[in-house]
Amino acid sequence: MEMYQELHYWLVDQPMISEFKWKEGETFGGSTHFLVTTVLTYLSLTAIIHFIILPTSKSTVQNPSSSSSPKSPSFLRFVSAIHSLILLNLSFVMAIGCILSTLSQMLNTRWIFCFPTDTQPSGPVFFWAYVFYLSKILEFVDTLLILLNRGNRRLTFLHVYHHAVVLVMCYVWLHTSQSLLPVALVTNALVHTLMYTYYMLCALGKRPPWKRLVTDCQIVQFMFSFGVSMVMLWFHFTGNDGCSSIWGWVFNAVFNASLLALFTDFHTKNYAKKKNSRGKRID
Repeated sequence: MEMYQELHYWLVDQPMISEFKWKEGETFGGSTHFLVTTVLTYLSLTAIIHFIILPTSKSTVQNPSSSSSPKSPSFLRFVSAIHSLILLNLSFVMAIGCILSTLSQMLNTRWIFCFPTDTQPSGPVFFWAYVFYLSKILEFVDTLLILLNRGNRRLTFLHVYHHAVVLVMCYVWLHTSQSLLPVALVTNALVHTLMYTYYMLCALGKRPPWKRLVTDCQIVQFMFSFGVSMVMLWFHFTGNDGCSSIWGWVFNAVFNASLLALFTDFHTKNYAKKKNSRGKRID
């Protein structure tokens, strides 16, 4: 009990968390200008590195007269392991923090799915939503690591699209006090805890046999989001005042639908084909 109280204080009751308020244009990162600039910078730098810098450096390395050499793979694996370790721990803390904050801040069970329309983005749940928002900027480093270490993972449209638009989604959560925020944050953070654990182990040279499980969990997460959305919509249309940020939910639903389609396609191409190839007779 004493340990729980200590945990509750540091993840919920600590003044910086319990008194948090998202103020548009005042909170760091809390403006559309910051959001647009960050996303465009990410996309621009990714394009420049992928299409200009890396092809040039590759041709330079292949030139015998060049003294340049590529980054050490062991160094990149070390950086990747540290990056994954930070994000897996941060994701787990965000999940636990949001669970405890929701239990502390919710008015009733309905609140988990449907915020009242006058809900302000303040309190511990929104603090963790803010940390989650900023963590998505930290995840941009994933892209750089993939670009620098192209031998192990290939940069895909799914990866860049997901990283860019998820930041917009998190901003909408805070800007509009979007209903279902606690559920979405906890499920996403838990999946990312698993995902970054897998990436960390791979970077350490201990590739786990459950790579497919990571993709399966991501797909289940999106399907689960549509299931709980039915609960939110029921509250919205049967209640007197509806739920906060229904249009924000529409954006979130469209984004999740697109991710579900892309992840399903990725799953089919990477696992179904391998299964079929194993089942073929080799003469």
